[in-house]
Amino acid sequence: MSAFRPLNVALVGYGYVGKTFHAPLIAATPGLNLHAVVSGDPAKVAADWPDARVAPDLPSALADPAIDLVVVATPNALHAPQAIAALNAGKHVVVDKPFALDAGEARAMADAATAAGKLLTVFHNRRWDSDFLTLKRLIADGALGEIVQYESHFDRFRPVVRDRWRERAGPGAGAWMDLGPHLLDQALVLFGEPLAIAADIGVQRPGGEADDYFHVTLRYPTLRVILHGSLLTAASDLRLAVHGTAGSFVKHGLDPQEAQLKAGMVPGAPGWGRDSRHGVLTTVENDTQVHTDVPPAPADYRAFYAGVREAILHGAPAPVPVEEALRVMGLLDLTGRAAAERREIPLEL
Repeated sequence: MSAFRPLNVALVGYGYVGKTFHAPLIAATPGLNLHAVVSGDPAKVAADWPDARVAPDLPSALADPAIDLVVVATPNALHAPQAIAALNAGKHVVVDKPFALDAGEARAMADAATAAGKLLTVFHNRRWDSDFLTLKRLIADGALGEIVQYESHFDRFRPVVRDRWRERAGPGAGAWMDLGPHLLDQALVLFGEPLAIAADIGVQRPGGEADDYFHVTLRYPTLRVILHGSLLTAASDLRLAVHGTAGSFVKHGLDPQEAQLKAGMVPGAPGWGRDSRHGVLTTVENDTQVHTDVPPAPADYRAFYAGVREAILHGAPAPVPVEEALRVMGLLDLTGRAAAERREIPLEL
């Protein structure tokens, strides 16, 4: 593979995730070329990416020797078999989250990557959210002291169940499998593995088939991590509430990049990744609260794909090492068990 030409990428799946996130981020990352898209709707792809080849199925794309990297952005139940097929065909692979349906599938994927000698990573893009990067900076600077409570929300207001696979009963469906991998990954990056995990996951909307509510608690020696999401929260703008021995940080509003992508903004355009909603750092001086404005850190999801490029071409570490993907999948499995058994599960189990 020559370092003097862009890496040719085949995007598998052109639904919401493929169209909104992966295609524009790939196209906007120097050194990557959106060479092919696997889709049953060639007109939809051609309208957006007229220079990309449209393949009718994955085997057709894998037979193309020009393709270096395969990005799997299909329904969750297809992630493992499609990633393993691509690795066995000698391609590097990016998988949208969740990495797989369970830890067993994830381990089989990792083994296939090792056998093929190819890169395998997962699109935990929310490591590059503005709010998360801002919090990482505050923690590193010691502004919060020792963290004792971390509350991470991803709430929405969608009272009507929509007819799409994520909201129908089936493997990999539901709000927790959609949002939980992001929230777990962020918590693990910040705090490492917990001692134990407890979970309340359920269906609240009339006619709902897949879970639309979750409240997950990770227990550390002193720290408590709360991961919460609901599709019935009209006041859905709380993102982070983090409390430490030196102060608290509260942030409202989501990182803007998803909304910008949905609106058609080209990644890297003026204003890209700039969050207009500032957080607030609260400290106490002489028994009086002091509130300090915290400007959001600039953010760019293209950093993930730039990391993929550097890993393939120059042997740099993967932007999300496969071991960290496996760690998230292990916690997802334990969370499902904790919810089903209605008890806290120690991590050693």
